[in-house]
Amino acid sequence: MSLSPHSLPSRPSFRTARRADIPAIVAMLIDDPIAAARESLGGEDYRDYEAAFAAIDADPRNELILVEVDGEVAGTMQLTFIPGLSRRGAERLQIEAVRVAAPYRNRGIGRTMMEWAVERAGDRGCALVQLTSDKARSDAHRFYTGLGFTASHEGFKLRLS
Repeated sequence: MSLSPHSLPSRPSFRTARRADIPAIVAMLIDDPIAAARESLGGEDYRDYEAAFAAIDADPRNELILVEVDGEVAGTMQLTFIPGLSRRGAERLQIEAVRVAAPYRNRGIGRTMMEWAVERAGDRGCALVQLTSDKARSDAHRFYTGLGFTASHEGFKLRLS
């Protein structure tokens, strides 16, 4: 498929990912230079990913979203709705694992995905949308800032394995 810069054949569609989408989602994870080091497929073995998919799919506070353009996989993201006592008991949306497939990058898919996720949060009554981004992703930081997100907190992670 050949796309001209900044154009899409049609408007992206959003749906809940299905088990059959796992290979396409994993391919986007592996295609990411930062995430590639922590992702692996041993002989096309998707068992770990299938177990994770089952857990996400069974959890009503998690949504694994697949984005398609003309029937082709264009992107993915995971939405997690977090209840909390702060902000007068408001729920917040955490956006994770945002990926756009290589042929669709720099064509507005990421912006459309984030706008869709923010609208989804609003429809659900969330008071806040949050995300994290690896410090090495300076282009992503500019992108998120351009969408109105602010780098208001410092994030910390502790790897256990």
